[in-house]
Amino acid sequence: MKNLLLAAFACVSLAALSACADSGKGEGEGKAAVPIIGEVNIYSSRHYDTDLALYDDFTRETGIKVNRIEAEADALIERIGAEGEFSPADLFITVDAGRLWRAEEAGILSAVDSPILEQRIPAHLRDPQNRWFGLTTRARIIVYHKAKGTPAGLETYADLAKPAFKGRICMRSSSSVYNIALLSSMIAHDGPDAAGAWAKGVVANFARAPQGNDMSNIEAVAAGECDISLVNTYYLARFDTPEKRKVLDAIGIIFPNQTTTGTHVNLSGAGVVKTAPNRDNAVKFLEYLTSDSAQRYLANGNNEYPVVEGIAPTSAVAALGTFRADTLGAAEIGKNEAKAVELFNAARWN
Repeated sequence: MKNLLLAAFACVSLAALSACADSGKGEGEGKAAVPIIGEVNIYSSRHYDTDLALYDDFTRETGIKVNRIEAEADALIERIGAEGEFSPADLFITVDAGRLWRAEEAGILSAVDSPILEQRIPAHLRDPQNRWFGLTTRARIIVYHKAKGTPAGLETYADLAKPAFKGRICMRSSSSVYNIALLSSMIAHDGPDAAGAWAKGVVANFARAPQGNDMSNIEAVAAGECDISLVNTYYLARFDTPEKRKVLDAIGIIFPNQTTTGTHVNLSGAGVVKTAPNRDNAVKFLEYLTSDSAQRYLANGNNEYPVVEGIAPTSAVAALGTFRADTLGAAEIGKNEAKAVELFNAARWN
């Protein structure tokens, strides 16, 4: 039965994705490839073209072929669980600490003992039991309409709930994993009562009902439709082009909580599946993802921050400035997720 499932995986993914290695040619194009000596099966919710070049580079270096199935994280978690011991999945890759925590809670990930991963990845960006590991991070920051000046008294996330900002804030829905992760971190730092009061205070300051995504809210602030919003850093970097530069020039940014907890960061990460048929190859690939070259591939693909120290982000991200990041363990963010959703609902943050 397991062989049949592995064959089916090859039919649906290898045939469809055999072009990955060809389309991913980049720095190593023209290099002699080592013979294929094995494979690793990846279930991923990352969807960046530069990842294809990363997979090809890994195959060239190791001879291990990368097979990939791509879908939303929750669907992949459910699929791995349903496949059970017959799952061909070796490695689960996703974005958001909450989704990594869900995979952990679903019991589909196994601990990895790797000195390389422990040395390369900071402790707060990996599971305490080493069931998953952060690969890149992004910061959730405040943007404001530059022409109106820096909002007085706005230095922290908590400040967004001040009455002084009534009618001035645009936000995306509370169903956004980015907002859920932020409120989860506030629960960890300040407790549920304070976090719930904050959510209600921000709702009272909305300029309009929550809508759109980070990109559209950046555009709304730049256009003066509202004064303030919360967005991820990588969305700002997407405006650093000649065509979109006008939007970026119209907004100012604040890295919140620089004198308190530090600016909230979320992450993308990966974990080895408990029933992985190619476990050694999965660990090898996970370790490869912390190499300098892979960290550049990963971070550049979505304008994120590498988790390995000493690797510079893209120029568009670096241009946003330096900041002190919150070092709250990502596992703490994940376990408060359900409470965060409850508090958002109580605040009527739609």
